[in-house]
Parts: sequence; C-alpha cells; structure tokens
Amino acid sequence: NRCLAAGFTFYTFDPGEHVDNGADTASPAILRERFDALPWDRLEDAPSALMARYAGIAQTYEGVTISLDAEQVTRAAVKYGRAIAHIATMYRHLAAHAGAQPWEVEVSVDETETPTSHGEHVYFATELRRLGVRWVSLAPRFIGRFEKGVDYIGDLDAFTQDIAGHAAIARALGPYKISLHSGSDKFSIYKVAAEVTQGTVHLKTAGTSYLEALRTVGQIEPVLLQAIYAFAYPRYETDRASYHVSAQLDRAPGPSTVTEASAAQLLSQFDAREILHVTFGSVLTFQTPEGTRPFTDGIMAVLRRHPDVYATNLVLHFIKHLQHFAAHSHV
Repeated sequence: NRCLAAGFTFYTFDPGEHVDNGADTASPAILRERFDALPWDRLEDAPSALMARYAGIAQTYEGVTISLDAEQVTRAAVKYGRAIAHIATMYRHLAAHAGAQPWEVEVSVDETETPTSHGEHVYFATELRRLGVRWVSLAPRFIGRFEKGVDYIGDLDAFTQDIAGHAAIARALGPYKISLHSGSDKFSIYKVAAEVTQGTVHLKTAGTSYLEALRTVGQIEPVLLQAIYAFAYPRYETDRASYHVSAQLDRAPGPSTVTEASAAQLLSQFDAREILHVTFGSVLTFQTPEGTRPFTDGIMAVLRRHPDVYATNLVLHFIKHLQHFAAHSHV
C-alpha cells in the first residue's frame, strides 16, 4: 500500500518464505502429510482435481516434453503450493487497491535452495494463471549458482539446456520474460541467455551500482574503502545469512594487508567483492555513538565531488552487461 501511494508501478513478488525446500527429498509419508495440509481453499482446488490436470499428461513446448507422474505432481505442489497461494493473495490485493494507476508484476522463486525443474515451472505458471495472476517476468531458480556480484558458477552447457527449456515454456504459457535475478556480472551466460530467450529476458542487476560506487571511492579516496572493508570483513558471516554466496574470509585479503595502493583491487577479487556486496546494509546504516554515518556520508561526498568518475564507471560496467543483449533487443 505504501508503494502504491508512492507511485511505484513494478512489483516483484518473492514468495521464498512460502516455498518448501524439503519437498524434493521428503519421504513419501512426510510428502503426503504436507500435501494434504496445503491451503486448498486458498488455492481454490482439491487434490483429486490437481492430479487430474497434471498426472500422466505429457505436454511438448518447442521440443521440450514435460510429463509428470503422481509423485512429481505431489512434490511440485508441496514445494510451490503455498507460494502460489501467497502470490495470488498479493496480486488480488494489488489489483483491488491500485485503481487507475498502472502496474505490473514479476514473480521470483530464485532465492530458494533447489532448482526449479521444467515440470515445476509448468505447474507453477499454469496454477498462477488459473488463479487469475498475470505477470511480465518470472525468475526461476536455475541450476548452478547465481551469487551476488560475481560470474555464474556451474556447467555452462547444462545451464544452456536449462534456460532454453524455461524460455520455451515461457513463450508457450505467456509469453513472459525469463528473469535473471542476482544477474549482475554473469558475463559468461549473457550471450546464451539472450539467444535462447529470443530477447524476451529481464536482467536484474540490483546492487552492482553500489559496487561501482565503492570502485569510485577506491579510485578517489582509497583510505575510505580501506575503512569500509575493515568494517565489512567481520560483519560478513552475519550478513551472508540471507544470501546464496560462497566467499570465504580465509580466501579474502585480510583488512590489515589492504593498502591505499591495493584498495581498489578489492572489487576484482572474488571473495572480497562478495564480502563488500552483502554487507552493504551494515555499512550504510552504521552510526557512531555521536549519531553520524561516516561510511554513507563519506561515499556520498566522493560521488558528489566526482560524479563524472562514478558515471564513467557505471557506463562501462553496464555496457559490459548490455552489449550481449543488444542484438536481440525488441526496442
């Protein structure tokens, strides 16, 4: 409601807290218990009706054939059923309160423990559509790792097959964009993502502008970046809890080893880069006993004094991202 009042028009529904990450490995008995306990009234459905729609029925999407047996349907429903109910509730609330204000919705299940299979994508999208939800982009949980601020980690050939299947399903059931969340700096996958989605893709790069701000600080006032890193380093183990990251403190430069001359290089070292990325909240909200925010104030002072340097860093960084998509742009 506050976002509507402020004039926001793009809403990402991220129902990760409602996804059952244990569904893929739960025993048959536990699975049945969780299946029976789904909010069937909110899903406007019944177990028998769900099975009749999916179990044993094969569908082909541009050569990708999806066929779910009863167990696979059950696991998909347990994994995503509560998330679907939550999204439908959010969507209907937004539709009821937006009035004449324009708005659109993106759905994201990327911040979950296990990948979204092609069959689960079909179930997820079909059930949302059955409940009247309409969306412009969907972020599945792909195979491999999409960590913050670093390149894709995983088998590129396997990823190509994975995203190609998701893109085919999105064209058939939408069309809607396939969304790459935690998408910044994934340079090794951009070309294939643009090709297999035929340009119907959303690249989410939130957070990378902060890292480029720190790069600017490292170039202009490296002592400040030294101080930020020294603060961020011990905060990392706490702040990483809400992220899928693999940086290790013992692989990152120790704060005492960082010099004025080497501070800017922190943005190019895998572990240090993730440490700086996920601790942004702690850095920007840190207050001294006197009530000042030395890191926020210091960063902003550098950017205000040298907007041209920051702008140049941002332009170069985003060109590196967007050049891979330019040939497939619909604009």
